[in-house]
Amino acid sequence: MELIVNNNLFNVKCVMTSKDIQKGMMGKKFNKDFDGMLFMMKNGDHSFWMKSCIIPLDIIFIKNNRITKIHNNCKPCTTPECDRYKGSGDMVLELKGGTCIKYDITEGDTILLQD
Repeated sequence: MELIVNNNLFNVKCVMTSKDIQKGMMGKKFNKDFDGMLFMMKNGDHSFWMKSCIIPLDIIFIKNNRITKIHNNCKPCTTPECDRYKGSGDMVLELKGGTCIKYDITEGDTILLQD
């Protein structure tokens, strides 16, 4: 699936099942097939962590196609005492750490999804 923010196109992998949402980017890197992971979830408050991730990530919370919260350049964690990144929405987008700053993606920006 393609996602557009501020005229920037990202190929994202969508995850919807509880199992896939829990695994997220654990042990994965982005590759030529996708440069983001989009979590499709029920609207509400959510908490993400970086346990067993291998690259820093920007964690972006989205509600009704509008960015509500951005956590920039979240560092990987290898211990059970990982920081938690909280926000509210019906989707969460993970991009390579530093992407939001590089492309001037900010809270309040609108996203567009394309099949």
